[in-house]
Amino acid sequence: MKNINPDIFTFYKDLDKNNNREWFESHKPRFKALESEVKDFNEIVKFGLEETDDIEKVKMFRIYRDVRFSKNKTPYKTHFGVSFHRKKPNLRGSYYMHLAPQNSFIASGFWNPNPMDLLRIRKDLEMDAQELRDVITDFTFKKAWGELQGGVS
Repeated sequence: MKNINPDIFTFYKDLDKNNNREWFESHKPRFKALESEVKDFNEIVKFGLEETDDIEKVKMFRIYRDVRFSKNKTPYKTHFGVSFHRKKPNLRGSYYMHLAPQNSFIASGFWNPNPMDLLRIRKDLEMDAQELRDVITDFTFKKAWGELQGGVS
């Protein structure tokens, strides 16, 4: 699969309206087929990332929600979530792809960095954040990605 199958979004719209075990079990073969296509797509993305980076592993998150501590007790996630982990220990951080109706996005960076990584990021930006500012204010970057959320002051 070179493109994302639009039925992924239709499936998740349907699941959002019918987020229960009975509905999901009767539509599980459809989900499994779409999941397989996304796994194939993930390999294409990984191959592209490896042109400029060293990707150690790809992780696709489960559809089952952990509802133990959540007020939202719906049993299934209504999106595909995929992380692309860089090769450790030299490369840290990762890439993330989120496929959901009206809410798909890609992200990169650190999620919950360890204290040493966080200190290094802060110190690097404290010393000179101009390169980051130049990137996030660039017209082409903003046209492709929009405004950075969370920003740098």
